[in-house]
Amino acid sequence: MRAEEFDALATAHQQAVLRTARRLLRQDEDAMDAVQEVFVRLLRSHANVRGDLGAWLYRVTVNICNDQFRRIKPTVELLAHAVDPAPGPECLLRLKERKRLFREGLGVLTKRERAAVVLRYIKGYSAAEVGTILNVKEVTVRRHIHSARTKLSGYVCSVL
Repeated sequence: MRAEEFDALATAHQQAVLRTARRLLRQDEDAMDAVQEVFVRLLRSHANVRGDLGAWLYRVTVNICNDQFRRIKPTVELLAHAVDPAPGPECLLRLKERKRLFREGLGVLTKRERAAVVLRYIKGYSAAEVGTILNVKEVTVRRHIHSARTKLSGYVCSVL
C-alpha cells in the first residue's frame, strides 16, 4: 500500500475508530493506543482485508480493545449522544442524568455485552452487522443485548 493510500484511509476512518475505542475502553490514552494498533495492523495486512473495510476496522478495533481490556482496568468515560438538536434547560438536565446513569450502567456489563450495545445502539449497526464485526452469530448478539438491557434496566429505563 502506498503512503498516500494509507494516509487517505487513516484520515477517513480514524475518528470513527477512535470513538469506538473510547466507548469500549472508556479511557482516552488507552483508546489512542488501540487506534494506533488498528492502523498498524491495517498497514501490515491490507492485502488480506476482504469485503467492507469499515467492518474489518471495527472488528479489529473490538479485538484490540478486548486485548487491552484484559490488561487494564478501565474507568468510565462514555458519552451518549443527544436526540433533541435544540433541547431546553430541563431536557438538558434530564439528558445529563441519563448519560451519567448510562455510563455507570456500562460498568456492570461484560465486555461482550458492552461491545454489542456500543455497536448496536451508539454506532447504529444492525444485529447481523454487529455479529459480523464481533465474529459471532446474530443470535449471540441478540442474547448479549438482551442481557445488557436486563442489567441496565435498573440504571436507565428508556435509553435502550
